[in-house]
Amino acid sequence: MKKIVPDPPDFHLLQTTETPFGLCDVGHPPLFAVRAGINLEDALVHAGLYLKCASLTGPLMVEQASESGRGFAQATLHSVEMAKALVDALLDSLEQQSLDAAKGR
Repeated sequence: MKKIVPDPPDFHLLQTTETPFGLCDVGHPPLFAVRAGINLEDALVHAGLYLKCASLTGPLMVEQASESGRGFAQATLHSVEMAKALVDALLDSLEQQSLDAAKGR
């Protein structure tokens, strides 16, 4: 029988591609870039750490924002918290898959 659905990718083989960021719109290339070749799990760990830092400093931003900007700051903080939860859930899933594979499941 011919298999219709391909096997999912081996996530431990996935890596980042070079992705520039930090555009200044002053005529020079972006200042920064995500480097190519970073393992998926390592990249997610770093993303989680950056989001954790943003979620820790976010309440200070909300506190310091003017009344008219406080809602925008709170919405940004909420988006950071959602992104962090998503990254954490992916990392937990990868860890569980690794544990299951080690146990031979």
